Amino acid sequence: MSVIKLEKQGPIVIMTLNRPDAMNALGQDGDGKAIAAACAEITADPEIRCAILTGAGRAFSAGGDVKAMQNKTGAFGGKPHDIREGYRRNIHVIVRSLYNLEVPLISAINGPAIGLGCDVACMADIRIASEKAKMGVTFLKLGLIPGDGGAWLLPRLIGSSRAAQLLFTGDVIDAQTACDWGLVSQVVPPEQLMEEAMTLAKRIAGQPPQALRLAKTLMRQGATTSYDTIMEMSAAAQALMHETDDHMEGVNAILEKRTPEFKGE
Repeated sequence: MSVIKLEKQGPIVIMTLNRPDAMNALGQDGDGKAIAAACAEITADPEIRCAILTGAGRAFSAGGDVKAMQNKTGAFGGKPHDIREGYRRNIHVIVRSLYNLEVPLISAINGPAIGLGCDVACMADIRIASEKAKMGVTFLKLGLIPGDGGAWLLPRLIGSSRAAQLLFTGDVIDAQTACDWGLVSQVVPPEQLMEEAMTLAKRIAGQPPQALRLAKTLMRQGATTSYDTIMEMSAAAQALMHETDDHMEGVNAILEKRTPEFKGE
C-alpha cells in the first residue's frame, strides 16, 4: 500500500497520508518517491487547481518512523553517510515535493502532527486544524535536530521566538494555541474539517488557473529572493497574464456584473 492516496474531485485533489496503523509515520524506503510521484502527477494535470493534504485515521502524521529509527532501517539505517543520503533522497524528497507543488496546497490537520509530521503540514500554503489536532517539533526529545528543513521554515511562519520555544522545549501545542501563534489559520470541529477545507479549496479553484499557479510561485520565490528580483519576475509574469483569455473574462465579468468563468486559457 502506497504511503499516499489521491482522490480527484473536479479541480480539487485530496492527498491522504495512508498509513493509519502507524499514525502515518514517514521514512520508509520509497516514501519520498511515492509522494514525489503524486505531486508530479498533480502539477502535470492542468485541470487541478487546488490540493488538500490530510491523514488517514486519527493522526495527520506522527512524523519519522520511531521503530525504523530503533531498528536503523529505511532512511534511518546505516553509517552516517548512509543516513545523510537517506535524508537527502527520501525525507527531503517528501518535503521538497510538497513545498514545490505548483497548485495551492491546504493542510487539513485532522490529529497529531508531530516532528516531521508537523513540518510536512507546514509545507502547505494554508493550514486548517481540527480541534483534536496537536502540533510539535519534538526532535530534541529523540536526541535529533530537524533534519527536514523545519529550522528554515518554522521561523518564517511564526517568528524566531516562538519557533525557538517550540523547538528548544519540544512542547506539543493544541490546535487553538497553534492558531493563536499563526501556525494554522483556522480551527474547526473534527466533523467539519474536510468540509471546511473543501469549501476553501473550491473558492481557490474558482480563480484563473494559470494566474493562480504563478501567484503561488511568486509567493514562494518571495521567501528567499530580493525585492528587485520579485519586481522583475512580477512584471514578466503579468505581461503573460494580460494576454490570456481568462484576464479578459475577469475584466468583462466585472463590467457586466456577473461571476467570471475561468477556463485556463
